[in-house]
Amino acid sequence: MDLLILGGTRFMGRALVSYALERGHLVTLFHRGQTGADVFPDCEHVLGDRDGGLAPLAGRRFDAVVDTSGYVPRVVGDSVRMLREAAPRYVFISSISVYVEPVAAGADESAAVAQLVDPAAEAITGETYGGLKALCEDVVRDAYGERALIVRPGLIVGPHDPTDRFTWWPERVAGGGRVIAPGDPEQGLQFIDGRDLGEWIVRALEAGKHGTFHATGPAQPLSMREFLATTREALASNAEFVWMDEAFLTAQGVTAWQDLPAWVNAAESGLAALDVSRAVAAGLTFRPLADTVRDTLAWSRARGVAPPLQNALGATARPGLTSEREAEVFAAWERR
Repeated sequence: MDLLILGGTRFMGRALVSYALERGHLVTLFHRGQTGADVFPDCEHVLGDRDGGLAPLAGRRFDAVVDTSGYVPRVVGDSVRMLREAAPRYVFISSISVYVEPVAAGADESAAVAQLVDPAAEAITGETYGGLKALCEDVVRDAYGERALIVRPGLIVGPHDPTDRFTWWPERVAGGGRVIAPGDPEQGLQFIDGRDLGEWIVRALEAGKHGTFHATGPAQPLSMREFLATTREALASNAEFVWMDEAFLTAQGVTAWQDLPAWVNAAESGLAALDVSRAVAAGLTFRPLADTVRDTLAWSRARGVAPPLQNALGATARPGLTSEREAEVFAAWERR
């Protein structure tokens, strides 16, 4: 196939491009040249801007488009209008954040999606992100119909993650000693290695898949207890997990996702228990968690000091408790 990737120079996009090249596909990357301009020197890099700068793509033809960087319906609309006749397939990377919360455990892709109070809003915030992604999905479906593949990932993890939403755990567990273990040990969590996601998207295109899919994992439920135990074993760490209940952590101002990444609190537990059977039936596979943990730590150590945070929601603080904050929480735990 001759593929056009809108983005493709960061995180999951890099995995997708690498795998597409391994499979013998031609890849053209359209991006602004601000990050990853030096990756994939054998690919054609077309520089432009999603917002008003699509002219360099005029007159081009592709077999499929993979949109890894669409957040605003107006901007996605510009892309589909230009490419609808130029490329017969369109893959849109959406998010499980599209759903109305709270989401029921076991929900499938038919669950109700969020609607913006102001459909014309374009500011990307924690309150608007899901609704904007849902509207972007509608734009793609309206233009492409059954030629559209809508992918709703959960938390994407692994090497090259610019957000550190998962990386903090391998780093912290590798450091050993007492580690805060949050909430109910049997509370579930879901995430997907960016390499598994990118590779599945390529295979789904090859197989002519269309429709909407949850792209998160693993295939079988994973508890916080199992996650932490596997992480400790994979890293041969001496970490000692101290289980602290959600009420205590909340009283200490410790938040899920930001202070303790990947953990979801009880009120949001449905987002960590979505039905992934449709994607699994369509060929989605998952590498062993231990491999993801080890590879993520190796990448993190190789990169050295993390660069400034790159977050679509405008966040500037990297996730995870600092050692000083962690010590404060342990002191409060001992005083209780």
